[in-house]
Amino acid sequence: MLCVVYRCRQKLDTYLYLPHGASFDELPESLQQLFAGATQVLTVNLAKPRNLARMTSVELVQRLTEQGYYVQLPPASENLLDTLPKSKAKE
Repeated sequence: MLCVVYRCRQKLDTYLYLPHGASFDELPESLQQLFAGATQVLTVNLAKPRNLARMTSVELVQRLTEQGYYVQLPPASENLLDTLPKSKAKE
């Protein structure tokens, strides 16, 4: 299976994966709006199992087969305040 990857212009580190030949018209309206004017960044052959950025090619093929698309969102940002030691409140 060939997969085409598009980068969202509106949201940083947000990507849309579509099977090769799929149309944006087949996406839900909200995704059509979000990815309007998206830039094609990659075409990848998913025939051989391999690790991708956030999943395996097998998992991606499964999602593309079930949904017809996959949206990769940026990882949750770490709150650096959570890494500070907890201080005891003075009574």
